[in-house]
Amino acid sequence: MTHDPPQEPRRPLTLRDVSEASGVSEMTVSRVLRNRGDVSPATRERVIRAAKRLGYVPNKIAGALASQRVNLVAVIIPSLANMVFPEVLTGISRALDDTGLQPVVGVTDYAPAREEAVLYEMLSWRPSGVILAGLEHSDASRAMLENSGIPVVEIMDVDGPAIDSVVGISHRRAGREMARAIVAAGYRRIGFLGTKMPDDHRARKRLEGFRDGLAEAGLEVVDTEFYSGGSALLKGREMTEAILARNADLDFLYYSNDMIGAGGLLWCLDHGIDVPESLGLAGFNGVELLDGLPRRLATMDACRLEIGLKAAEIIAGKGGEGVVGGVRIELTPRLEPGDTIRRR
Repeated sequence: MTHDPPQEPRRPLTLRDVSEASGVSEMTVSRVLRNRGDVSPATRERVIRAAKRLGYVPNKIAGALASQRVNLVAVIIPSLANMVFPEVLTGISRALDDTGLQPVVGVTDYAPAREEAVLYEMLSWRPSGVILAGLEHSDASRAMLENSGIPVVEIMDVDGPAIDSVVGISHRRAGREMARAIVAAGYRRIGFLGTKMPDDHRARKRLEGFRDGLAEAGLEVVDTEFYSGGSALLKGREMTEAILARNADLDFLYYSNDMIGAGGLLWCLDHGIDVPESLGLAGFNGVELLDGLPRRLATMDACRLEIGLKAAEIIAGKGGEGVVGGVRIELTPRLEPGDTIRRR
């Protein structure tokens, strides 16, 4: 665990900040942001633009509570359907269990605009902290987080600058380590199958690291197959069939997550492919689903439970020093070769 140099305490933004930035009175700013009263369209636009640029979020806690925080922790994740995040939430809930803090979950569907909306709504209730997945955010989301005046912990990824604290793994490192294991097992014609990269930044970084790892051995990804939405198991089957139809001589398929990898493994076994001798397979995340497959898919444990625990401990100030900003915790994923990588 490392700590960045102490930062100046972050002060929550006020109506006065928006008033000064927009050049209108605090009363007018209040009317615009509460959507009350008669305000000209030009003035309304100026106020909204200034508030968004600053990252100002109105306070929904009224009266005597207006200067306080509520005992909620905003937890913002991209998906509840993805089997990765329930274990992260379990870790968060476990760490907060005896603190009086309660997690409240918002889902972004990997959409930056949706993340902005969820953040705006949650921050307006003045939570005690924010835990959110990923390091990539829109300018508006970043401004809201930087000016929230509360602890912020970005999770799942450490490949990039953090707003405050960060807990996760290096996905580029995970991709490189998988590539090295595949090359060491003797595979040479390798395909990658995964999600649409513009939205799933962590999968994109794993692919970048994977390419780097293959390049160390003078190899490259022969073909790729991407998907968006739909049943992951079914997609895994469909994608595997498609990539092998184009390149029947591929000898390894690396999937961006275990769900599509499991679908690919089932398709290969249904079609009599000799796994792992003729075709090796690997996924990512280490989800429990793999325990029920006919053969255990090679994967990499993404430290999901520990990420949730460590992030919530930072918010709750369980480190013995109270709530500390600028904490960076990088966990090390573990390669699990399973039954789908040749043993050398």
